[in-house]
Formats: sequence, structure tokens, C-alpha cells
Amino acid sequence: MHSITLITGGQRSGKSRYAQQLALERAENPIYLATSRVWDEEHRDRIRRHQADRGPRWTTVEEEKALSQHDFTGRTVVVDCLTLWCTNFFFDLDSKVDEALEAIKAEFDRLVTQPADFIFVTNEVGMGGTSENPLQRRFNDLQGWMNQYVASRADHVVLMVAGIPLSVK
Repeated sequence: MHSITLITGGQRSGKSRYAQQLALERAENPIYLATSRVWDEEHRDRIRRHQADRGPRWTTVEEEKALSQHDFTGRTVVVDCLTLWCTNFFFDLDSKVDEALEAIKAEFDRLVTQPADFIFVTNEVGMGGTSENPLQRRFNDLQGWMNQYVASRADHVVLMVAGIPLSVK
């Protein structure tokens, strides 16, 4: 068992819901690999709601950056999400795009050597126009390049549009 699926789309396009549905079709007890940091109380409440919504079939692993330190051999893993994972590297490396991209790619490569079924969720940042904020533009570059990297390695790529999955690859 080894596969990589990338699910991309805009905010509230149904990416996470679809990824979870796909994982439950593939495994009785999938893993939800949460990459988000907790920014404030509203965000903490949102995380709690998402955990409760997933239910008891799921094992949740919270990991901000070193995803490959966990053993996922033989498991189906939803990595939610690539965007927040990239954010952690971006800010920890003082917004240095090249360094962050190199570090994320290296960690991704270590992770996906494991014989597991990986489903990555990401935001399609390139559809939103160009930001006036230079920091946001640098992050969008990082995210776009990382999305391309994961898509090039993926067996399947799905674009979510208004809750509808469209097969890209």
C-alpha cells in the first residue's frame, strides 16, 4: 500500500470533507494528521468542533512540522493541511521562501517513503489574485511551488469546486 492523493481547491470548497470521506472509504480507522498551530481561542474552538465531527473511527495525530517522525506504515492518513504545514515552516524560517521550500520538500520526501495511503489537503492559492502584501505574495509563491511539487509526486489530484470533486490526475 503506497499512494499519494492531493486534494486542492479554494476556501470552503469541501476539500477536508471529501478527503475524510475518501479516507473512510479506504480504511476502517484512518489517521487525521493535523498540522495547524493554535492561534487563538476561536481557532481552538474550531479545532475541537472538527475533532468531534470526525468521530471515534479516527485517530488524530497533531504535528506542526516533523510529520515523518510518526510511523504510518499500512495506514490511510489525511494530512490536513499542506497550507498550514507550509505556514509553520515559512514563519519559523523568517519568511525565507527558498529555505522553507527546501525544508518542506525534504520532510515531505521523508514522510512519503512510508508504505501508507496519504491524502493531502491544500489550498489553491493561485486562484485568488495577487496580494498587495509582499509577505503574502512570498507565502503564495511558497505554497504554489509546494502544491506543484506534491502534485508531481501524487498518483491522483482532485480539484474541489463548490463541493464537487473534479479529477485532474
